Amino acid sequence: MKLSKAVRALAGISLVAALALQAPMADAQTPSQVGRDKGIYLPTIWVDPDGCEHWVMDDGAEGYMTPHTNRQGIPVCRRGNVCGVMKSDQFFATDSYRIHKQGRARLTEFFKTTGAVSYIITGHTDSRASDAYNMRLSFNRASAVAKVAHGAGAKIADVRGYGERLPAAANNTAQGMAKNRRVEIICIR
Repeated sequence: MKLSKAVRALAGISLVAALALQAPMADAQTPSQVGRDKGIYLPTIWVDPDGCEHWVMDDGAEGYMTPHTNRQGIPVCRRGNVCGVMKSDQFFATDSYRIHKQGRARLTEFFKTTGAVSYIITGHTDSRASDAYNMRLSFNRASAVAKVAHGAGAKIADVRGYGERLPAAANNTAQGMAKNRRVEIICIR
């Protein structure tokens, strides 16, 4: 969608507001709503773990709120600060997402003393099992950490499982695979 020069010239105005200024007036009920929202417009904004702010209009249109893009036009987002990395081998038994008692105590202390407003918790695995299995295991491990955080009074913004898709090291050595088996805790301050 091309924005007019007048819209581009409005510095400091959000993308959602700029689109609203440019959009022609429409009926309160668009065909895509078909009365499901009872005529109430509810825009939605959320932040992904990679720091990208997204918006969505009531007709399903979606975009990024960040004005910064790389040369290919892809948004450059702010990654939250990784404030904790749990080596899965130290907190979970093989093929398990139950955190042992000492691990729960360490995590509880971490969440009580870190002082972040909220946390994003992401689970990761090595590449030894199937993609579907690794996605499920990584999500379950991240969820187990989130449960401990919640019990410690911490606010959880998001929980994600990435399986083997975001390795920290190559999976061709035992040391590399051990680095990939982890849960990252991202602090939002």
